[in-house]
Amino acid sequence: MSQKYVIKPDLNTFRDFMSTLELSPEEASLLKRLLVQEVHLDEAAKTWEIYYAQGEVEAKDLPFLDNMGKKLAAACALTSAAFLVLPANDLESELEPEAGPMPEPEPEDEPMIDDICQSEAYQQALRHVEEEHMGYKATGVVMGRKITKKPRTMDEVVEEENNVVVAGEVVDFRERELRTDAVMITILVKDKTNGILAKIRFGEQRNRNDLAKNREDAAAFKKKIPVGSHIILQGNIMIDKYENSELIMMPIKSIMLEPHEEVADKAPVKRVELHCHTKMSKMDGVTPIEKLVRTAAKWGHKALAITDHGVVQAFPFAYKELQTLDSDLKLIFGVEAYLCHDKAEKKNYHIIILAKNITGLRNLYRLISLSHLQYFGGKPKRPRMTKALINQYREGLIIGSACAAGEVFRGLLNGFTDKELEETASFYDYLEIQPLGNNRYLLNDDNYPEITSQTDLENLNKKVIALADKLGKLTVATGDVHFLRPEDGLLRRILTVGVGYPDIDQPPLYFRTTEEMLAEFDYLGKDRAYEVVVENPNKINDQIERIKPVPDDDQLYTPIIPGAEDKVRSMSEAKAMELYGYEENGEMKLPKQVSDRLEMELKAVIGNGFSVLYYIAHLLVKKSNDDGYMVGSRGSVGSSFVATMLNITEVNPLVPHYRCPQCHHAEFFEDGSVGSGFDLPPKQCPNCHTDMVRDGHNIPFAVFLGFHGEKVPDIDLNFSGEYQAKAHKYTEELFGRDNVFRAGTLGTIAAATAYGYIKKYYEGRNQPVRSAYVEGLIPGLVDVKRTTGQHPGGIMVVPRNLDINYITPVQYPADDEETGIITTHFDYHSINDRLVKLDILGHDDPTMIKMLDNLLGQDGYCKSIPIADPATMELFLSTKSLGVTPEQIGSNVGTYGVPECGTFFVRQMIEDVKPKNFSDLLHISGYSHGTNVWLNNAQDLIKEGKITEDTISTRDDIMNYLIKHGVEPSMAFGIMEWCRKGKAAKKGLKKDQQEAMKKAKIPDFYVKSCKTVQYLFPKAHAVAYVLSAYRIAYCKVHHPKEFYAAYFSIRTPKFDYALVSKGEAFMKRFIKDVYAQGNKASVNDKDTVTYMEVAIEMLERGFTFENIDLYKSDPHRFKVTEKGLLPPIGSLSGIGATAAEGISDARANGPFISREDLRTRSKISNSAVEALAELGVLNGMPATDQIELF
Repeated sequence: MSQKYVIKPDLNTFRDFMSTLELSPEEASLLKRLLVQEVHLDEAAKTWEIYYAQGEVEAKDLPFLDNMGKKLAAACALTSAAFLVLPANDLESELEPEAGPMPEPEPEDEPMIDDICQSEAYQQALRHVEEEHMGYKATGVVMGRKITKKPRTMDEVVEEENNVVVAGEVVDFRERELRTDAVMITILVKDKTNGILAKIRFGEQRNRNDLAKNREDAAAFKKKIPVGSHIILQGNIMIDKYENSELIMMPIKSIMLEPHEEVADKAPVKRVELHCHTKMSKMDGVTPIEKLVRTAAKWGHKALAITDHGVVQAFPFAYKELQTLDSDLKLIFGVEAYLCHDKAEKKNYHIIILAKNITGLRNLYRLISLSHLQYFGGKPKRPRMTKALINQYREGLIIGSACAAGEVFRGLLNGFTDKELEETASFYDYLEIQPLGNNRYLLNDDNYPEITSQTDLENLNKKVIALADKLGKLTVATGDVHFLRPEDGLLRRILTVGVGYPDIDQPPLYFRTTEEMLAEFDYLGKDRAYEVVVENPNKINDQIERIKPVPDDDQLYTPIIPGAEDKVRSMSEAKAMELYGYEENGEMKLPKQVSDRLEMELKAVIGNGFSVLYYIAHLLVKKSNDDGYMVGSRGSVGSSFVATMLNITEVNPLVPHYRCPQCHHAEFFEDGSVGSGFDLPPKQCPNCHTDMVRDGHNIPFAVFLGFHGEKVPDIDLNFSGEYQAKAHKYTEELFGRDNVFRAGTLGTIAAATAYGYIKKYYEGRNQPVRSAYVEGLIPGLVDVKRTTGQHPGGIMVVPRNLDINYITPVQYPADDEETGIITTHFDYHSINDRLVKLDILGHDDPTMIKMLDNLLGQDGYCKSIPIADPATMELFLSTKSLGVTPEQIGSNVGTYGVPECGTFFVRQMIEDVKPKNFSDLLHISGYSHGTNVWLNNAQDLIKEGKITEDTISTRDDIMNYLIKHGVEPSMAFGIMEWCRKGKAAKKGLKKDQQEAMKKAKIPDFYVKSCKTVQYLFPKAHAVAYVLSAYRIAYCKVHHPKEFYAAYFSIRTPKFDYALVSKGEAFMKRFIKDVYAQGNKASVNDKDTVTYMEVAIEMLERGFTFENIDLYKSDPHRFKVTEKGLLPPIGSLSGIGATAAEGISDARANGPFISREDLRTRSKISNSAVEALAELGVLNGMPATDQIELF
């Protein structure tokens, strides 16, 4: 059945379409003036009639219009296409009589992008005509029309031009919502030569849009061309000032999926790769672990060996990836180790060690530990091992001869006799040969002048085979894989240049298919090539069992503390009864809200075997408290009521409530009307008229241990920085020194560092590349290992009856044996749920609170500070509580020096929020610690008039908000988990999540907020931080001199009294200059600004800094005086902690009679003496001992 279409096309869309028809200059000029109003399409007659307003079209233009019609008809296989003047009566409603060309639209956030998607009716008509009358379906067409022009390479695109066709791989998307609620998508595309940005807008240009629909359309579009797909694009090239004046494609006229055949291994019997490096081979391998495993599985390989240089840190990552696949692939766990003949030898050889069973794996781990702890050395320094050491732990291991850096190949190169070669090779279970390209560097190596041709390289491999045959050993062909595909050699080349090596061609160390590998060894003859490439590697594989590199993540090996379960239950129940218990009919009971929460948590904690972790944390906190230091909790531990009852945390996760400390009457607010119990108004107990305690912050337990209480708890504790070492020592006393290790970390290349390497490489070659190309290369370098390290406070505890090598090897952090610290070899995340991890962190807040208690002469003073103090809350609204004006201190609020609240960013946030209670402060803490939580999210909502309770600041907010609005709790928990680490922002909400939120009528602004956040802070952590900050803020208002003394004492190592002594005017100029530098300011200058702002505030409040006194000043801490503060000796730049202590010790033995005497007795430098003299501290003190002159 024929159809007719009458559409009103978007003018810019029509012009874009017509511009694809290779118009003459006259026709192109006319097209710009042509005001098309309607297009009539007759399917049966195969005709188009394009009606335009008379406007600027003159009689002389008509021949050009006729020609344009013919081109249009030819392009679309039409009988005719005619341009006709719209009759006057139809025009009246469209244009004024004198109408001229349409004005250009005003820009939105960036230039308007007129894409071919804007007139869907027009596109439907076009596609219908093309498909019906041109005899093809637009297979692969994602947008626009089928592209028939041949793509150009992207480095050929060098200037603005129209109708450019390029092809490449989609490497990323950028998405932005415009003020009109349109959605802008930028596609990053690269080919082998360069890259380009291509932009497309979803939504109308001028009018307000349906944002939800535009988001859906944009998401659907991205699914059609996901990252990694290959596409062909056609569009106009222009310079975009919003992209650093880079050439971009906009508008995009057409996009097609480009057929791209993935590499496959089609051999009937597959090879096994026994020599493979990943990104864990330090600054050498660039093979992505997960992609490597997926590729081997997709190719149908039976097995794959992981053999990084000297380390086994890829094992957990590879195994985890394999578990996600439906594959029979077996991972072989090994290492390309460094061999030495004795510890004194400088030379290192390569050697392959594979674990063939669980015994071999444990022995491999022992060898890795010993190579790092006892045999680290050589030139360059490497984790090495001797043959004697290997033989000691050889059970369950298979030993291979490795590459050209191995003993056997080196022996061939160095002219070993047959006997020497046989003696060397006899140590190995199999010998290894590699493709000729791997060793092609030998042709240019002056050390081997006899190797001059490919035949020479072939003969070397043939000699290895002959040697193996003579000894009855297998010869195995391996690829010595360092990158995944041939083109990835560029990544390794960039990496090697980045670390200082010459820019030379990379050997072809890529992961080869069976066919590719057989072709490499065809010079051996078909049968021999098949033997070394396929048969022998499979024979080695057949000797190896399937093993797990680490225990399953549901196997937690906890230290044994007899009776821990009973103690956790009895202590927490007793504490709950102490605080909440009441008598009823002669029986002690707990309120239902308390008993239900306590029993639910105890069931999860004890039932899942976590009692020991809780009890250990209790012991650590108790020890610190007994020694006079408060401990602040961090992370989500404050989500656990059991943790609160065991005094692990001060944070009470129950709903806001009143509690009578006398008769234990309690009142709970479960309707969500109160954000924090601290915000409840003061109230007397209705039973006994005692002032009631206000507490509770409504924090779900699920945030800590999961919805079913099954997650291994991660208990993070903030000890005073002064006490951290003692806490670490206490863990050794509890569990034994040999059972306590620092949590190891991996330092890998970040995106910013990768960007630097890439830019450096191309700048060195004087070869400009565009941002999309660079962005496409960055993932290839990200996560390459640079070094190892240690968690700042993470302690891994091993049960006394368990060898650490059962879980992980161990090593020194960054291979620095001088530290005396031993860490886990595996990154702690890889084994976090197998061993108990305690986060014993050092933090300034507990130290400052301890100082304030000491300065105020009362232990525990800060802990007793009332929360709802009006003068303290006023700090977050104005400067009134300080008795100064905003102009005096350069801030509208009084939060300088208050933890978490003193930076410019957070002060601005405080001004926007105008916090009126503790709950508002919790939101500010969450905003400031999250990613994409405040900017482009909560800040906009606050400015629109939304209250803080309707914004997302912490992960708990999502769960509580959704439950309050009717979302089922487990679904609310799932949405929270999906959003809190940015999965919703990257992948969108899941379908069932969207439906649940829609059913509960969750507002669009809240859904958008969920899909914006990248990382969310735990509410329990925010409560702990704000509680400490509030106590310190209280002291700032009510005990100012003590506050400033404690604040500056903590910062003594960075504080320079020489600068502060120059006065307010100098400091204000300094601050202004640093702020003017923005991000270019040095870290040291930014730190200086931080304490200068507090110093100015102190001076404006009427207090003073006295000059340093050689005999009265403390070495490190500020002293409170009648007028203000006496700075310590160590607060002067040029006098470090050691010099300050030297002066303090020396003055105890009597006054200094001269500057020389000061220098000699204190053992300080001349520069330190000069620094003191310049400040006037040594006025009146002679330069030398005058008696010695006579």
